[in-house]
Amino acid sequence: MRSLFATNHETWQMGTEVVASYKFPGGSLEDLPFNKGDILTIIKATRDPNWYQAKNSYGREGMIPANYVQKRQEVSLQTMPWYHGKVSREEAESLLAGHMIGSFLVRENGHYPGDYTLSLVIPGDVVEHYRVLQTNNKVEVDGGDLQFDTLLELVEHYEKDADGLCTRLSKPLWKTGNNFTTVNFKDFERGGWVINAEFLDIKEPIGKGEFGDVYKGCYNQQLVAVKQLKDRNRAAQTFLKEASVMTSMRHPNLVQLIGVVLGENIFLVTEFMGKGNLVEYLRSRGRSVITKRDQINFATDTCAGMAYLEAKNLVHRDLAARNVLVHEDGTAKVSDFGLAKFESFSQEGGRFPIKWTAPEAIRKNVFTSKSDVWSFGILLWEIYSFGRVPYPRIPLAEVVRHVERGYRMETPDGCPPEIYRIMRHTWDMEPNHRPLFQDILNMLHNLRATTV
Repeated sequence: MRSLFATNHETWQMGTEVVASYKFPGGSLEDLPFNKGDILTIIKATRDPNWYQAKNSYGREGMIPANYVQKRQEVSLQTMPWYHGKVSREEAESLLAGHMIGSFLVRENGHYPGDYTLSLVIPGDVVEHYRVLQTNNKVEVDGGDLQFDTLLELVEHYEKDADGLCTRLSKPLWKTGNNFTTVNFKDFERGGWVINAEFLDIKEPIGKGEFGDVYKGCYNQQLVAVKQLKDRNRAAQTFLKEASVMTSMRHPNLVQLIGVVLGENIFLVTEFMGKGNLVEYLRSRGRSVITKRDQINFATDTCAGMAYLEAKNLVHRDLAARNVLVHEDGTAKVSDFGLAKFESFSQEGGRFPIKWTAPEAIRKNVFTSKSDVWSFGILLWEIYSFGRVPYPRIPLAEVVRHVERGYRMETPDGCPPEIYRIMRHTWDMEPNHRPLFQDILNMLHNLRATTV
């Protein structure tokens, strides 16, 4: 019976994550039953290319049919170099002045937050401005008949056909240094990341995120954390960009994405971290509970997650104990890395967590892995001070001035001198003089081996 399955997929390696497309009740004791939407991990191939040995989220192992599951695919971001962000009508006309017919750019709509404007040079050397509506996770030119999943798809369509515009889009006006991106909702479906809302049971709230509330939940009998998007018309793209980055990140010290729910409500579902964030964990337990072994474990776990991001050329930008979560088994995992940016990233007009941010990032608005290293030094200080707020007794407005004049925090009580030396190394004013995360990780591994 097993030979009836047709082989139509690549060979999957150990550790490959697959998602069930259909329910499989199993036909023998050696089979691993699963429901549609279950996430399974390949253990090894078998002599029959249509069957694999796999395990489920509970660790149970068994045989699964390849044609009942699909490999999860990374969801890629697509660049939009013609997007100019906050540009006024007058500025857009000035930028496009003298350019050929069909030249265009896309910008934020200054009167309708969440919408966009397509500014286009039409015959007569006139710039026409078309409002682009964003509703129900779709975009469309105001007055047009067609809807698109993303701005990129809208632009690509009108590059082929004017279709109601005064002229076809022919020459994008690129913004220098633009790293604005978009993500296609359908890519989550094609990649096997969409969760059926029927299998998701949302329970009590456990916190607040950048886009909305965070809830404890249950998905296929597994505890999960559920982030809900409040205003999907304005923030859906940003919310799903976080999810798209998470689809490519697989590391035991990064909080893992389980899937997304797309529909009237949009939810981002991640693994549940039962002991909450690290800073509250440190403060609530204190010296009477948290051991030197716990501290070096938290430091090493966090550094391992950051070394992985560093190897991927990704910058976290907001590394702090509040953004590290603690699993029930005591493992620390970096969270909120989904909005990490590729090296190097400039945060236009952004607000910084001053006490954790490297001086050059504050002054120049440029974030790199070396600015993350500075933040990791502050996080180490948090761990070894049991969650104290950095730079105690120094007013927030004075922190940057003190740091630039050479001030560095003193070693926390009881902190091993080797750990404090790492902190001081991460706080070098010259970014290139700071160590790599991988170098710090090697040092922490050595220290952990001798910590009891």
